[in-house]
Amino acid sequence: MNLLEFEGKRLFIDYGIPIPEGVLSRGGLSQLPFGYPAVVKAQVPVGGRGKAGGVRTVNSGAELEAALGGIIGMSIGGHRVEEALIERMVEGGGELYVSVSVDRSKGRPLLMVSDAGGMDIESVPEGRILKEWIDPWVGLRPFALRNLIAGLGIDSGSSGQFKAILQGVWHLFQDMDAELVEINPLIVTKEGRLVAADSKVVIDDDALFRHEELKKSAGEMTELERKARDAGISFVQLGGDIGVIANGAGLTMATLDILAARGGKGGAFLDLGGTDDPEQVRRAFLLMKEVKPKAVLINIFGGITKCDTVAQGLLQALGDGSTDIPIVARIKGVNEEKAVEMLKGSGIKPMLSLDEAIKAVVNISSGA
Repeated sequence: MNLLEFEGKRLFIDYGIPIPEGVLSRGGLSQLPFGYPAVVKAQVPVGGRGKAGGVRTVNSGAELEAALGGIIGMSIGGHRVEEALIERMVEGGGELYVSVSVDRSKGRPLLMVSDAGGMDIESVPEGRILKEWIDPWVGLRPFALRNLIAGLGIDSGSSGQFKAILQGVWHLFQDMDAELVEINPLIVTKEGRLVAADSKVVIDDDALFRHEELKKSAGEMTELERKARDAGISFVQLGGDIGVIANGAGLTMATLDILAARGGKGGAFLDLGGTDDPEQVRRAFLLMKEVKPKAVLINIFGGITKCDTVAQGLLQALGDGSTDIPIVARIKGVNEEKAVEMLKGSGIKPMLSLDEAIKAVVNISSGA
């Protein structure tokens, strides 16, 4: 579960991690209990808020009201913005990065810090990232903290605060069964104070039974993902423009990987599982249509699922007016010849080769 920023910061307070003054709003707010300038931030469980217009600086009540009016109700990454976090702007003299995550290659938590706060950690040069692998049975040891503080060149006036923040992040990670706790950026103010300007907290879904308070979280599903869940369909929205429908989680993931390797960008993907019900296929395809992809790639390997029944469901969906989306279908397995014959002349381009199907759908999406 990806917590929203304000939810992560509520946990920060519990663990002694300083955050800016702030209030949560659903709109209609024109006054603040603190001064300006302030930052208005859309609360969604995905990145890219700034580029989407979901983060705005305001200097007056009128600007605040206008910003909230523009942010509340907008869609970012398929998520409707219901709330915005308004915080007093923190003027910093520097920015740091702090995170604890799970390093699966070593089977241990990994604490990372950097003096390149505000940047995506993937783009930070390796030499500017300090790492400490933590034995979960021993915990975060004092000498590791000293090494990190010395490595970053934290001055004596801020070193005590930084040590307390690292310990708070580690204990939050442990206590809340987190997969990731990240502060980016951790602002160093001109007075030498440290303030967490953002939060990213990801909780292990399998541990939510231990954290009843988080089950009422805003969650991370889009409206379409909720609709799919209610219909018993496995459906996830991504940022690309090619919809992917396949049967089986492994085949779906492999299809997305091959698509990316061929220059395509997977958008929503939908796993039919082992369904042999044409009506379920029809519902799945109509759900995909709501995403409005540039093209749809269907990859079916017929074992338990018969290819002709999948084709029947697709034809039923086309009968509901879905022919405006280019569709490439790779159908292989039980009754494949029958399925190909059924789809001919329907507007769906059937193929037996996955490479040819992926090449065709990438060309369509790119306009080639």
